[in-house]
Amino acid sequence: MEFKHKSVLLNECIENLNIRKKHIYVDGTLGGGGHSYEILKKLDGTGKLIGIDRDKVAIEASKNKLKEFSNFEAVHNNNANILSILDNLGISYVDGILLDLGVSSYQLDEASRGFSYMQDSRLDMRMNTDDKLSAYEVVNNYSEDRLSRIFFDYGEEKYSKSIAKNICIERKEKNITTTFELVDIIKKSMPKKALNEKQHPAKRVFQAIRIEVNEELTKLKQTVIDSIKALNDKGRLAIITFHSLEDKIVKHTYEEMEGRCTCPKDLPVCICNYISYGKIITKKPITSGEEELKENPRARSAKLRVFERIN
Repeated sequence: MEFKHKSVLLNECIENLNIRKKHIYVDGTLGGGGHSYEILKKLDGTGKLIGIDRDKVAIEASKNKLKEFSNFEAVHNNNANILSILDNLGISYVDGILLDLGVSSYQLDEASRGFSYMQDSRLDMRMNTDDKLSAYEVVNNYSEDRLSRIFFDYGEEKYSKSIAKNICIERKEKNITTTFELVDIIKKSMPKKALNEKQHPAKRVFQAIRIEVNEELTKLKQTVIDSIKALNDKGRLAIITFHSLEDKIVKHTYEEMEGRCTCPKDLPVCICNYISYGKIITKKPITSGEEELKENPRARSAKLRVFERIN
């Protein structure tokens, strides 16, 4: 299947990165290369873009899409390793970083990747197919309590205990191997009123398993911190989130990195020794307009937050 992905908040990202044509930028989530293409168009021959993705298919697709640009370098890695990636490339600091934390349309639509509850496939959900942990291992090997906590914490699923219990009952008979087998168990674990909701009954559990498999939340705070530390003065970090859990981490980490004096207001001088790495550009997150939502309904939950480094 061809790698297809509609870049979300494209114009807003490019505008807020404040791109300068002779500088170095990082697209930490290459996907199909849509954001990268627009960044590269704004650079001249002395500027450079580093593209990072843990999906090999995305790396190859972006290389093909961006083959006209000689100042582009693709790296198959996890953006959580951004400091070591830049160090290996001999780069100390960059002038802008973009992270799109969503799952690509290709990953959702390609049945064999096992991300979708709408298509039957072997349980997988690995963004990097070289990783050992897959959805199959999570569903068949995690304890009932651990499954329940993951579904509740990462999916905000209120029927988490019932679903986890029924998964453990079913897998005693035989391993749960496909997405539709899991969907059936989820549906059986819910009351009828929940099955009639607008949202697909398996959406929250599939989100939770995907987050667990790919460690999407456990490494996010440190990734934000490392990304800000990798920026030059006036460099910007732009992050697109797609659900409240990751958006909350980004928001709170930005606030921590902005730094705020905690001294009483009547003190003449600051004694708390707070450290500030810059300022939050977006006091409220940027969201998609109606025109984009008509073209790409998956953008409805997207939020863009931007931080500027100040040395």
